[in-house]
Amino acid sequence: MVKRDPLQPRQSDTYLGFDFGSKKIGIAVGQITTHMASPLQTLRAINQAPDWNSISQLINEWQPIGLVVGISKQLDGSDNPITPRMLKFCRQLEGRYQLPVYQQDETLSTYESKQLLFDEVKLSATKLWEVEDQLAAQLILQTWLNNRIKNDPH
Repeated sequence: MVKRDPLQPRQSDTYLGFDFGSKKIGIAVGQITTHMASPLQTLRAINQAPDWNSISQLINEWQPIGLVVGISKQLDGSDNPITPRMLKFCRQLEGRYQLPVYQQDETLSTYESKQLLFDEVKLSATKLWEVEDQLAAQLILQTWLNNRIKNDPH
């Protein structure tokens, strides 16, 4: 992977969003200018580890200025069993790509994405498996973009 000079300004306003899971990771792309996030891709984990080669390819292709990772908590606010792995993934992203990593509460995002796909599109189980994490990543990134706009409308 080509390391970029952190002092060099970026021309992009693109962010990548991640729905982290031990078997697969959903990825979405969004821009500040459009205030929109779109599903991008689902990557299968390799021995329960992120597919860093594919993530590096996406980072190089989209040249994001930041990354947004959904962090899952229990409804009472306590950690889920996977929460420590999500936080480790955040640290690894930041260390590997020298980009700011923002955490976004993703409680129920995968459930919500499944409901949207089932209710609106009526996808087969195989197709649902392929796209549900992309849609969850889109919901995570869209929520983050909406909160950013609400808190800083300029």
